Amino acid sequence: MCLGGYMWDVQAAESDRSREARSRARASLWRGRKSRWYVPVSLITDLVGAGVPVTLICVAADQPWAVPSGVLAALAWTGVQLFRSRYAARAIGESRGTLPVLHDWCVLLGVLAVAHATAGARLRAPLCLAALLPALLLTLVCRKAVYRHLASVRHRAQAVIKVLVVGEPAAADDVTAHLAARTDHPYVVVGAVPVGQGPFTAGIRTGARLAATVPHSAAEDADLVVRAVHRLGADLVLVVPGAALSGERLRRLSWGLHDAGVELFVAPGLVEVSVKRLETASAGGMSLLRVAPPVREGVQPLLKEVLDRGTAALGLLVLAPVLLVVAAAVKASSPGPVFYLHERVGRAGQPFVMWKFRTMRVGADRQKSALVEDNEHDGPMFKMRRDPRVTRVGHWLRRTSLDELPQLINVLKGDMSLVGPRPPLADEVAQYTPVERRRLTVRPGMTGLWQISGRSDLSWDETIQLDLSYVDNWSFTSDVDVMARTFRAVVDGRGAY
Repeated sequence: MCLGGYMWDVQAAESDRSREARSRARASLWRGRKSRWYVPVSLITDLVGAGVPVTLICVAADQPWAVPSGVLAALAWTGVQLFRSRYAARAIGESRGTLPVLHDWCVLLGVLAVAHATAGARLRAPLCLAALLPALLLTLVCRKAVYRHLASVRHRAQAVIKVLVVGEPAAADDVTAHLAARTDHPYVVVGAVPVGQGPFTAGIRTGARLAATVPHSAAEDADLVVRAVHRLGADLVLVVPGAALSGERLRRLSWGLHDAGVELFVAPGLVEVSVKRLETASAGGMSLLRVAPPVREGVQPLLKEVLDRGTAALGLLVLAPVLLVVAAAVKASSPGPVFYLHERVGRAGQPFVMWKFRTMRVGADRQKSALVEDNEHDGPMFKMRRDPRVTRVGHWLRRTSLDELPQLINVLKGDMSLVGPRPPLADEVAQYTPVERRRLTVRPGMTGLWQISGRSDLSWDETIQLDLSYVDNWSFTSDVDVMARTFRAVVDGRGAY
């Protein structure tokens, strides 16, 4: 009995130590990497942004309990975000999106509405919305500031997460190269533990290899990987499953890593698939990952159609004076028509005539062949920073993107959308690979990921990658986000020539 009690105490102590190790590992993974001011500044901003305006408006409206109302609003706003893990070290600074903040704010309205009804208060709805609106705006500004600061320090290789890759050499090479090619994530591969034989060409540190076959000892894999984690100072292990590392072997490796307090991530091999399209499931104890198809039917495409046509009609009406001024400037700058009508390729490869203000001299298309050697783009698209065919007014129109305003006519007709891939020329489409032709499955847009990410400064591969990402992961909310970010891209003018 005593021996049994002693063994139970030993096991309990080991379990406690394992839990402590895991908690310390998770904390060290995300804390100390990001600046310490993120959380307190976010908290103070939310408390002040909700509490002070509510108090002031209640005082101005001669409402009773002004200060308690402000305190309640501040605590409710921070409480909603705390409940939704917005202040967690893993999440803070990782998103600049407007929709998550707006969703939290709507939850706040519901919480305070219940409190309002319970207390029997009689406050006017417009007054309540006006009092709570500063909380939404200040939180949005704070989130964007934290996001930009974090992105800036990550470009200097700070606030990164060190990754140890485990997998068969070819697969581990691919994952390592993919992570190294992008800077929009915090992961930096510091080493690898190859599984089985074969060359590993990624140029990072490797140590002992895992056997290609399942070892006799269940802890052998985990011990070797944990030693590599400590030797390289890695924060987490990224496993690339394969024939030699899957099923029960991967399960036992996860036991050993978690007991040692090491975080485990698994790379399923999918690229450029939005997490919104991924769903987890289980069948017979086996974990499954469902990849939802791209959205092509339903309410969201209908909302996009309504937004496109409605905004185009309103834009043509409101911007009519601007269009007249630009048209006069184009006419006065050089002889020729005001508009440049050119055939482009739309959805499903259907040609259409795209409208633009003319920015080049008449006959510029015939001079293109003489400038082919001066093309500054690496793909079939033709771009020159100082194209001699562009007029003086044309340079200004391109810099401000005003030359594209007549495309609202194409949007109104249904040839184009407000957001989508860049409308290509027919000779560009003739050079497309089957993969590149996939960008033609949606209507081209006046703006898109290409425009807000650098426009002509992007390489051809980067342009195609952005377009395909849009095609596969489109949602109505993503269109709204792109349109909101387009204004900054137009003002910045980067890549516009």
